Amino acid sequence: MRKKIVAGNWKMNTTRPDGIELAKAVAARAAEVPAGVGLIIAPPFTHLCGCGKALEGSKVELSAQNCADHAKGAYTGEISVDMLKAVGCQWTILGHSERRQYYGETDEKLVEKVKLALEAGLGVILCVGENLAERKAGKHLAICASQTEAVLKNFTAEDMKKIVIAYEPVWAIGTGETATPAQAEEIHAHIRKVLAGLFNQAVADDTTILYGGSCKPSNAKELFAQPDIDGGLIGGAALKADDFIQIALSF
Repeated sequence: MRKKIVAGNWKMNTTRPDGIELAKAVAARAAEVPAGVGLIIAPPFTHLCGCGKALEGSKVELSAQNCADHAKGAYTGEISVDMLKAVGCQWTILGHSERRQYYGETDEKLVEKVKLALEAGLGVILCVGENLAERKAGKHLAICASQTEAVLKNFTAEDMKKIVIAYEPVWAIGTGETATPAQAEEIHAHIRKVLAGLFNQAVADDTTILYGGSCKPSNAKELFAQPDIDGGLIGGAALKADDFIQIALSF
């Protein structure tokens, strides 16, 4: 049975005190969420240590929003996977569309980041997705397949036990737009088919694929009812503990 996961990507939001209070609020409500549904929060780097302490004793796991593509050295401003492990991270998000779009993150860089994260024992939430022009041009399936294959062809079926995929329709991030359940399901099913080709059907069936485009309490239930959607990578709604927990109760 595939793991159901609801992960909150806080992006560049909250100050450290506010973030720790939000983490405490999520941890306090986490017991309401069924045992089969995993919870992950990804605060900014400055909050990771404090939020990790706030989560102690709860089922909520801690994720970074990114990591460096080098293990250590003269890379000013970067954060290594060992640094993330040392402050209690269990996961890192990689390849988010905002990293690709604003910071020129390439598939080649992502391969290095995923390797380092896995070697350090971190789970990876790998993001893929098409923009509006690609969607309108009918290239959405090809784009998502290409991004998935470009990174994951470098890894093994065993590695896939620590990798979650998040599908982000880039045109639905922070816009209030949401892919219809049918649109989201089409991509999720296609990604699963790609995984079967790269590895085997068992890996495809076992890989958790999250939806990451303006998922909120009002639409989560319908999205999560789709056979290939295993949860959500939540943006804005993750900044309110009640909304985040409500989404996790939507299975």
